[in-house]
Parts: sequence; structure tokens; C-alpha cells
Amino acid sequence: MQISVIGSGRASEDVLNLAEELGREIARRGHVLVCGGRGGVMEAACRGAREEGGITVGILPGERRDEANPYVDVVIPTGLGEARNALVVRAGDAVIAVAGGWGTLSEISLAKKMGKPVVGLTSSGGWAEELARRGEIEGAESPEEAVEKAELLAGYR
Repeated sequence: MQISVIGSGRASEDVLNLAEELGREIARRGHVLVCGGRGGVMEAACRGAREEGGITVGILPGERRDEANPYVDVVIPTGLGEARNALVVRAGDAVIAVAGGWGTLSEISLAKKMGKPVVGLTSSGGWAEELARRGEIEGAESPEEAVEKAELLAGYR
């Protein structure tokens, strides 16, 4: 299974810790982590996955491979700018949102339009928490619950 992790490019230490644990959980369960490949939530999730021996894919907005965070195994430079958000969510069987600003909201919207299951970490704040609270996306209180729900919603359990 491929799980797209989306979230803030800049985040608090608490949110980064949640993202790192999410990456670990994705790798522990043998899934591939797909993300935008840059900093913040993306880097923390990739770091966690890498520490557990998982595979990480970064779909970059720019044209240069060296723009990826150091924990990305497979770097895909697109030159598409923010339009690469569509590729990030398309590549996942499910999407997990951590906190998030406008870019994350665009990814959640695209995922919903594509019929992809979206799970938001309710303890992370941002759009992930807000949309889960409203019932627009599935909510999860922990990284473990988020991955479990992503698996169920995508038909992998």
C-alpha cells in the first residue's frame, strides 16, 4: 500500500513528532510513504519511516533533485510547482493529513475529488483537525489509528 502524507511545510515540535511517529507506523506496517518531499511534516514523516527501514517517495514541486529532504529514497522532481499536489495525492491509496495550511487544504480537496480516503490527525491542528471535527474527513487521534483507518478505508484490511 502507498500512503500519501500531507501537511505543513513548517510546524511546531509537537506536530513534527506526530508526523515522525506516523512515518514510523507506515513503515512498520510495510507501506510506502509518499509526500511532497520537502521540509516540515514531510521531512519528519520521512525520517520516521527511514528509521524503521521503510521506503519514502518525494514528489517535488521544483526541477532539482537536491531540493528533497535527506530522508527521501525516491526523488521525483516535477517542475510543476504547487500543481504537483495532485500527483502526491494521486500516488497514494489513501491520504493522511497532519495539521496543514492552504497547500494541505488543496491536497485534501483534490483527494476528495479523486475519491481517495482522507484521514486527519485530530491532535495536530490545522485543516486536518478542523475538517475531521466537521466530519468532512475521517478523524484519528493517533498515528497508529490514522494508518489503521487508512488501511480499512482503502480496502487493505
